[in-house]
Amino acid sequence: MGVVKFSYLAYLSQPASDRPIYKWLNQHPVSKIVELGVGDAVRTRRIFELAVAIQPNNPIQYTGIDLFEARPSGQEHLTLKTAYRLLRALPVRSRLVPGDPYTALARIANELTGTDLLIIASDQDPEQLKRAWPLVPRMLHPTSQIFLERVAKKQPHFQPLSQTELAKLIDTTRRQDRAA
Repeated sequence: MGVVKFSYLAYLSQPASDRPIYKWLNQHPVSKIVELGVGDAVRTRRIFELAVAIQPNNPIQYTGIDLFEARPSGQEHLTLKTAYRLLRALPVRSRLVPGDPYTALARIANELTGTDLLIIASDQDPEQLKRAWPLVPRMLHPTSQIFLERVAKKQPHFQPLSQTELAKLIDTTRRQDRAA
């Protein structure tokens, strides 16, 4: 990937909310990516292109978790089959897992150890995501990066989530579970 293509992704691409991921990825080679909320797969394809360009000889594994056809009506989505076709064309070993964050991670979190980059889209069911937080640490290593998409003033934006913030989310979830 040339300087022009990277500059486009990092500074001009739409949606602008994805740009922090591209900038981070340019500085940090990854081999294992997990995405909660594939959406239309545009971000995913761009991440693949950038990751492969940065380290062409390093195999990259990707796991995309999404409701696919089970998304509520009115939400943008791809069918599982279409998503698979789109992602299969790129030189990344892709695995697509249908389901909400909690159900999917409860099944496969142990298989996702060593995740370098975890991307969580804002379209995830908040209750299911809250239940999934305690499963996340087993997937990560000390230099893993989490990007959590938040919506402020009706504008989505990805922000890095620190290990401290993750620990607070997990602690809050556990306290609420004990109180219930």
